[in-house]
Amino acid sequence: MSNRGKLTGSLVLLLLAAQGAYCAGELTREEVMMRAELTELWEPVPPEVHPGDAGSAPSDAIVLFDGSNLDAWKSNTGGPASWRVADGAVTVVPGAGDILTRESFGDVQLHIEWATPAEVSGESQGRGNSGVFLMDRYEVQILDSYNNPTYANGQAASVYKQHIPLVNASRGPGLWQSYDIVFMKPVFGSNGRVVRPATITVFHNGVLVQNNVEARGPTRFIGTPQYEAHGDAPIRLQDHSNPMRFRNIWIRRL
Repeated sequence: MSNRGKLTGSLVLLLLAAQGAYCAGELTREEVMMRAELTELWEPVPPEVHPGDAGSAPSDAIVLFDGSNLDAWKSNTGGPASWRVADGAVTVVPGAGDILTRESFGDVQLHIEWATPAEVSGESQGRGNSGVFLMDRYEVQILDSYNNPTYANGQAASVYKQHIPLVNASRGPGLWQSYDIVFMKPVFGSNGRVVRPATITVFHNGVLVQNNVEARGPTRFIGTPQYEAHGDAPIRLQDHSNPMRFRNIWIRRL
């Protein structure tokens, strides 16, 4: 046990003893309160963040897409992002390629809303497919998983080909859905080896579906993932040849 743990344990025992002594009439209320103050922490004071109204970002968030333009994004070829912006949403233009944030990120809280095409076309992985890649490497799958059988570690809200979601919280085709993702980046030692793997928590439509799972390495369509040391990197949204829609995308550095 650490010295801090020993100290905390001692304080708990002291407070329990004080409570017992107070109940037995051996200590005054003032003496008990003085001992209780030993466990009160007044610093550091957490900074104030306005949580935002319904549908808006917290006050300390970086807004990546507010429905008006793709200025925060670029094409995977390096030029301007060329997906179509209209009616407060951005739609994948099949064949235009993935888009990436111009900024790089590490530990983050990411909020993103998405909708699959209302007109169902295809099945399994060919139906309403996209993905959000944390640090341009670690994919949380986006898919129309409403009455659409596919491999479980490739359905909506899976950590693609690594972790099956706890439940399927999908809404029907064409309906807006949300991901709230907490991502903690991997930590590498000076020799490039993993000291701490990346971890991912996902809420799908407000339902916990990935609970602090460890990424086994960058997403691979074929083969076993292997970590390689890297720094912060952009968020990437995938063009999988389906006209997916996105809106209300914001991110907080942690």
